[in-house]
Amino acid sequence: MITAIAHLARSARVGFVLAREGALALVDPSVLPPLARAAIRLGRLIERKGAGSSATRLAAALTRLGPSYVKFGQFLATRPDVVGMKIAEDLSALQDRMAPFPMEQARAAIEAAHGQPVEAIFAEFGPPVAAASIAQVHRARLKDGSEVAVKVLRPGIRDRFHRDLAAMRFGAEMAERRSAEARRLRMSGVVETLARSVTMEMDLRLEAAALSEFAENTKDDADFRVPAPDWQLTAREMLVDEWIDGIRLSDIEGLRAAGHDLQVLSRTVIQSFLKHAIRDGFFHADMHPGNLFVDSAGRLVAVDGGIMGRLGLKERRFLAEILLGFITRDYTRVAEVHFEAGYVPGHHAVADFAQAIRAVGEPIHDKSADQISMAKVLTLLFEITGLFDMVTRTELVMLQKTMVVVEGVARTLDPHLDMWTTAEPVVRDWITRNLGPLGKIEDVGRGVRSLAFSLASLPETVGRAERVLGQLENASRHGFTLDERSIEAIGRAEAQRNRWGNWALWLIAGLIAYAVLG
Repeated sequence: MITAIAHLARSARVGFVLAREGALALVDPSVLPPLARAAIRLGRLIERKGAGSSATRLAAALTRLGPSYVKFGQFLATRPDVVGMKIAEDLSALQDRMAPFPMEQARAAIEAAHGQPVEAIFAEFGPPVAAASIAQVHRARLKDGSEVAVKVLRPGIRDRFHRDLAAMRFGAEMAERRSAEARRLRMSGVVETLARSVTMEMDLRLEAAALSEFAENTKDDADFRVPAPDWQLTAREMLVDEWIDGIRLSDIEGLRAAGHDLQVLSRTVIQSFLKHAIRDGFFHADMHPGNLFVDSAGRLVAVDGGIMGRLGLKERRFLAEILLGFITRDYTRVAEVHFEAGYVPGHHAVADFAQAIRAVGEPIHDKSADQISMAKVLTLLFEITGLFDMVTRTELVMLQKTMVVVEGVARTLDPHLDMWTTAEPVVRDWITRNLGPLGKIEDVGRGVRSLAFSLASLPETVGRAERVLGQLENASRHGFTLDERSIEAIGRAEAQRNRWGNWALWLIAGLIAYAVLG
């Protein structure tokens, strides 16, 4: 009860800040039930005057609420199926820029991690050059003269995130109890995905591992690279990796002045992302221009491995065949892939779904990037998934949203880029390699190895099955035995129910006495 009251209090504060900053203006009241419409109207009465445009209102509210909500806003920007394309677009502009914490605290965290003064580790350790919701980055120089980036976790950030995530879980569970749409969108799953992502981001050794895996996957890519982490200096609270001297991808004039071909860079952005997603099943899920540089050799460099996406072989095949289906306008095959993957329930017709997919594909075919509104494409796609009872798959939605961000970055470099033509070589190469004859042979090999493993473990599996059957047979004769913890939990629940029952009886008795004596 006390926990629920605390969560409600935190939720009330969130609601107040959203209302005060004018973020409720983003909500369309016509799609809400009457009670919610009334709450929105009341909330807008306390709206601060001159709150700014809708694009800045929500960002201002989340920034005021603190680091947890800034991160939550950035995460929701990858989930337009949950918040809608308009809000997702606004959240995409949310900058994860927070006030830096003092140098003394950063130095203390480094010294606690290594048990020695900062001067014993670095020849130079400079002030923060960037500060975000979870950590901040310092430029430093090692004793051997090499320059490095030192990422240091914010003090006390774990406790704050845990409190805020608990309140978010509470809100998601309440929404799912009352809304079928919230259940379809798996609101609790959204919060849990955020929780897992943030938990990994707050252990900087895991980010170093992500960068290391990413670098290993891309070591043979001539036009792409990742900064290498320094494993000896990286700890839970700090990450040390190579300092990147390059030009940010957002600096168009700087890229031109350095002689880089913007059209080539545009294709590199698209094709690199697709290689990582389809070829490797491990992709950078935060490829905004601030995380992308071009080095002196003209290679694309991606930094900040805090948010990464992962796809299994099934999802990679799904993605490749979907993209190829759109490229070749084979909408029936696109629909069949959805059914084969189990993403659309079998009671729907493939032909009907293919017709709906055609409504997505035809308007964008043979169009250049500057003629395509990816927001409209995604909006229609999400409407279709709801119409056909397609359950939201977090990894695919994150992939779709990242594709939109990547396409936007590429468009700033070459406004006339044809995304589909650019994507086709990567998609065709992967399909030829993995779904062609050689891929089939490798599938057979994997199947044989799996069968051999299953046969080797068959005696042990049979033994476990016999033991389970024996336990079930014994339970059917003598009943199931509860362990001590279950008995204690039942006792506590019964005692609590009795206490409430006693209070109710005393209340009824008091009311009767009041009626008789009054």
